[in-house]
Amino acid sequence: MKKIILPAVLLIMAACLTACGMPKSSSAESPSETEESVSPAEEGDEVREREGNELSNGENTITVSSSEEVSVTPDIAEVVYCVRTQAGSAAECQQKNAKDMSAVIELLTGLGVRETSIQTSDYRMNPVYNYSNNTQKVVGYEAVATLTVSDILIESLDELLTDSVSSGVNTVQSVTYKASGYDEGYEEALTRAVAAAYRKAKVLADASGASVGKVIRIEELGGYSQARYTDYARTGMANASAKMAEVEDMAGFMAGEIKVEAKIAVEYELIN
Repeated sequence: MKKIILPAVLLIMAACLTACGMPKSSSAESPSETEESVSPAEEGDEVREREGNELSNGENTITVSSSEEVSVTPDIAEVVYCVRTQAGSAAECQQKNAKDMSAVIELLTGLGVRETSIQTSDYRMNPVYNYSNNTQKVVGYEAVATLTVSDILIESLDELLTDSVSSGVNTVQSVTYKASGYDEGYEEALTRAVAAAYRKAKVLADASGASVGKVIRIEELGGYSQARYTDYARTGMANASAKMAEVEDMAGFMAGEIKVEAKIAVEYELIN
């Protein structure tokens, strides 16, 4: 009798141990505890993001480039002068050059140029040598000061150049024309470029049996340039391509027009 009871007790203990090791399950467990819930709005955002990524990767899109130009009339100028002096000693050369520079600056301010528009952009002084019998000898010194004058009104440019040369300027290095309306011209060129890009995209889409959708990406190509064309007519180089606009002829050369160019690339959605 004892032999029969002992195996039964062992079977009951094994069953209890197995039941204790099993994980508990509960039918009242909330969905948030088992998996992360996604709202309909978040699900829609994910779908749109996936579609946007597909479009930006070149699927179902069309990309075109465009460039447009606008002409603006220059109304201000920038002049680079050189004042060059020579003397027997370095100190004398420096003093003489400073005196000539002061005379030029006084003339410019007297003609209405603001001091903030006048800048000494370069200065150098070098010995002057005399070569004789394979021997070099210092015979003096030369100082060269470069003066950059900005924001000069076009109508006063000719008088300023003539008077400044008579006041000690040895060289007019360059005359650069600028336009105060450059920014407005560039914005207009950008607007035209966007319209031209859409027209090109529409032609390509129509030819392929599709239509143009929304803009996916737009990029400005090239940098916005502050540079203008430079006329070296005063130093012997004629600007043959410059065309007269609204500026009067000044001492045999013309200010012409400035071409403002905008370049862009636009990627559109292509709807089949």
